[in-house]
Amino acid sequence: MSSSSPGAGYRGPLFDPVFGADELGAALSDRAWIGALLDVEVALTRAAAALGRIEDADADAVATAAASLAGDLDPADLGRRSAAGGNAVIPLVSLLRERADAPARAVHVGATSQDVLDTALMLLAHRAGAIVVANLRSAADGAARLAATHRETPMVARTLGQQALPTTFGALAAGWLLSLDDAVTELGRALSVLPAQYGGAAGTLAAVHPDGFAFADTVADLLGLARPVAPWHTARTPITTLAGALGVAAGTVAKPATDVVLMASTEFGEVSEDAPGGSSAMPHKRNPVAAVTARAAARRVPGLVSTILSSTDHEFQRAAGAWHAEWETLGDILRLTGGAAHQLSVSLNGLHVHTDALDRNLALTGGAILAEKVTAALAEHTDDARSIVTDAAVAGRRLDEDPVVTTHLDPQNVRELLDPTRYLGHAADIVDRVLTRHDTTNRTTGGTR
Repeated sequence: MSSSSPGAGYRGPLFDPVFGADELGAALSDRAWIGALLDVEVALTRAAAALGRIEDADADAVATAAASLAGDLDPADLGRRSAAGGNAVIPLVSLLRERADAPARAVHVGATSQDVLDTALMLLAHRAGAIVVANLRSAADGAARLAATHRETPMVARTLGQQALPTTFGALAAGWLLSLDDAVTELGRALSVLPAQYGGAAGTLAAVHPDGFAFADTVADLLGLARPVAPWHTARTPITTLAGALGVAAGTVAKPATDVVLMASTEFGEVSEDAPGGSSAMPHKRNPVAAVTARAAARRVPGLVSTILSSTDHEFQRAAGAWHAEWETLGDILRLTGGAAHQLSVSLNGLHVHTDALDRNLALTGGAILAEKVTAALAEHTDDARSIVTDAAVAGRRLDEDPVVTTHLDPQNVRELLDPTRYLGHAADIVDRVLTRHDTTNRTTGGTR
């Protein structure tokens, strides 16, 4: 991962704030990578000491040297040193051995470069993933508040871009919430099982036999990762499962962001963000910037997930290229998904719902969206009910004023049939069920509402 200046530590200081990835930019920076790689090397040394393969004093010396390197190693310099071997672990191990007041055998015990890099990637994903989940929870909480507040606020539902039937804004927000809570659960599950990697040169743990499995388990425990069942050098389901969960999460963010962008348009005017953005050329503009940038970040994720999925054909015991393609790609997926979730949270937690505009748009068709109710009532008096109502709707006549309709039905009765608040079905009940599940999701995943 690159930065704008040596040691800056951020992947994109110009664009990360725009797309909500400030915190994730730091968590996935070059310096964070170096820290994670050194954390893994220290864990390897601590595991060796725990299993009696080196002295505790040597493990302490390696940890001291790692802390020193983490503070002063220039990412750009390490990058240049990494080019010859194709990864940063090779030169990092050399530097650690030079700086540590310990035997060379106390560093990188029984490991191969992929063990360290894979485990560091899982460590970074675990740390950054917690930020992504927190951002998703915050967005979900915003959707929950909107659903509860507007449980019975009527608005028009739209299908295929056209007005359909009445619904409530609460039911719309409950739909957002349903998917966001699913994303929290699935991503949390994927993060909870991210395993450490330890297999040695050919994935047989030969260098630390007969302690191989105990060694791998100890490394995992020290780093707070799941214990691996076996080395997974070319079995990449931990990577693909996480990428898939992040891709789904990005999609759940994109849906409400898209709705907000459309509903905030001048013609709809149904919502607005708390701090809308302006235009460099048009002073009147009030752009829903948080929703816009959430969409932008989320739209980039599926292509990156595709890169991960298309890189699963790791040949034999070590891949030439497919493995290397994962490192930055997974980091980008984490950064973009978490940034999108952050921006959606900003949008939803500061969203203003304009009920006057909801009412205005609900009344645009003069009640035609409830034509099916009128048709059903009219059918009790004539076999031509559907054609009568269709003709009136096509002609643009209000159904309570159409002379053919009112021949069979009292105009006041028609007006009652056209009242949208009397045809909301289970909209409020849907809100209640989704909010109940949201509370359960928060209890089981550690969130709050």
